[in-house]
Amino acid sequence: MSDKAGAGEATGDGFEPRIVAFLCNWCTSAAADLAGVSRFKYPANITPVRVMCSGMVDPFYVMYALRKGADGVLLGGCHIGDCHYLTGNWQTEKRVPLLHKALETLGIDPRRVRLEWISASEGARFVEVAAEFVADVKRLGPNPLKGASHDRGTPPAL
Repeated sequence: MSDKAGAGEATGDGFEPRIVAFLCNWCTSAAADLAGVSRFKYPANITPVRVMCSGMVDPFYVMYALRKGADGVLLGGCHIGDCHYLTGNWQTEKRVPLLHKALETLGIDPRRVRLEWISASEGARFVEVAAEFVADVKRLGPNPLKGASHDRGTPPAL
C-alpha cells in the first residue's frame, strides 16, 4: 500500500474516496499481495476484503458497503474460465449488470461499482486498476448515501 496517511478521509487537498474491494482469494487477492511484496505503490484508499470467490459476493454486501459510507466498491475475481470453483466468476458476471441497474434505480451512479478479472500473476494490473478506480470515484465525488439515517440492521458476518 502507499505511504499516504488518512486514506479515505477528506484531506487538505480535497475529497479522498473510501473504496471497499471484495477480492477473490485465489487470484485478485493474490495479485494485491504480489503488488505489495513487489513494493508497487497504489492508493491507500482501498480496504481489501478477501473472499473465497467473487461468486460468493452477494449484491447485499455491495449495497451494505455503499450504505455504510464506501464511495465505491471494487469486485475482483479470476479471469473467466479460470475460476477455482468453476462457475463463480460467471455468476458474478451475471449479477453485476443487475446490480448496476438496481443502483441506477436508487439514483446511485453505477460507476461506483466496478468488476475486474485480475489473475494472481497480475500485481501490476491490480495497481493500475486500483489507481484508475480511485481516480474515477474521486471524480464522482462523495457517495450520496453517506450519512443516510435509513440504515436498518447489519448483514450476516462476512
